[in-house]
Amino acid sequence: MSTVALITGAASGIGAAVARRLARGGARCVLVDVDADGAERLAKELGGTAVAGDVTDRETSARAVATAERAYGRLDLVHLNAGISSGVDLTAFDPDQYRKAVGVNIDGVVYGVAESLPALTRGGGGAIVVTSSLAGLVAYDGDPVYTMTKHAVVGLVRGLAKPLAASGVRIGAVCPGFTDTPLVAGMRDVFLGAGFPLLDAEDVAAAVESAFYSEEPGAILVVQPGRAPVPYRFAGVPGPAGGERPPTPPPPTHRGGREPGPV
Repeated sequence: MSTVALITGAASGIGAAVARRLARGGARCVLVDVDADGAERLAKELGGTAVAGDVTDRETSARAVATAERAYGRLDLVHLNAGISSGVDLTAFDPDQYRKAVGVNIDGVVYGVAESLPALTRGGGGAIVVTSSLAGLVAYDGDPVYTMTKHAVVGLVRGLAKPLAASGVRIGAVCPGFTDTPLVAGMRDVFLGAGFPLLDAEDVAAAVESAFYSEEPGAILVVQPGRAPVPYRFAGVPGPAGGERPPTPPPPTHRGGREPGPV
């Protein structure tokens, strides 16, 4: 039985490279992108299925998952790759520009996870890989809002790793450095002129495939030019002096339609 993969931001760059790599291995791919023509062209090339839509709309993720199950009977792998730079200037703040970046980079990931989990569970388990960035691990002052969104999805992956593993679903992320994709096309010559190496999208695709099958829940793979992908090791934080780490508190209980007040 063929593996079935769903990929967002699939019409170009890293998403397209992942789709081609998985298809070469026999996977059937559902390709999601706001670029309907690009997704359709790649779907025809790979014998897959295109879904046109904006990941900031939860319905796009729901429709993509339904398409996978209807066309191929199951869903095994999910690559939540769609992402944009923000360009947000906090000294001349544009709330619409801000919401667009948060919508694609954070909401699109959350919706993708939420909509795909039931299908993955119905199929007996599977894997989700999120495309983050080195900006999800270190401060990138060239685009602080982009940095914020990529830190956010790393946190989501780490927080979900153990709960999802208990139901047979692995989740991880890849954090590539600057990659030769349309996202950095405007700066490509600057990077190359400065002797700064760019990753090839295929390098990142190989790391994504590796992350799909990682046995470590919540693995965060750093991808840099000339290096094999390596798991990022987070430093622990100091605990309370003289005490044990407190247990995770239960979620708050809301009664009577009112928000809970201070204890």
